[in-house]
Amino acid sequence: MRSILLLCAACLSLPAAAQTEASLAGTWIVDLSTKPGEPYRKTMVLQLAPDGSVTGSFYDSAIEVGQWKTARGRTCVSFRTTDGKGPYHSAACLRGDIVEGQTWAEHRTFLFNWNATRSH
Repeated sequence: MRSILLLCAACLSLPAAAQTEASLAGTWIVDLSTKPGEPYRKTMVLQLAPDGSVTGSFYDSAIEVGQWKTARGRTCVSFRTTDGKGPYHSAACLRGDIVEGQTWAEHRTFLFNWNATRSH
C-alpha cells in the first residue's frame, strides 16, 4: 500500500508539461469536413521533443518546422507544412481529449478551423 501511495505522489509531482506533452503527442484524426454528412478526415502525427520542437506529419505532408509549449493551463503546437506551392501554417491546442486547431494558407487565401480526435 505504501508503494502505491509513493507512486501516486510521484505522479502528482511531475511538471505540468510532462503530463500534457504525452497527451498531445501521438496520432490524431483531423476532421476537415466542410459539408454535413460528407466526412473528410486526414491523419496528424505529432512527436514532441523535450527542446520544444515538433516533428511528424499533417494532411499527408511532413512537418517542416514546429514548436510546442505548455503555458497558461494548455498545451499547444504550431508548425509549417507545404503542398509544394506554398506554406501552410497550423496551430492547435489540446482541450480535454480533443485538439482544436486552424490552418492558414496565404497562397490559397483561406483559414480553416478544424478539430481532431485521437486515433485508436
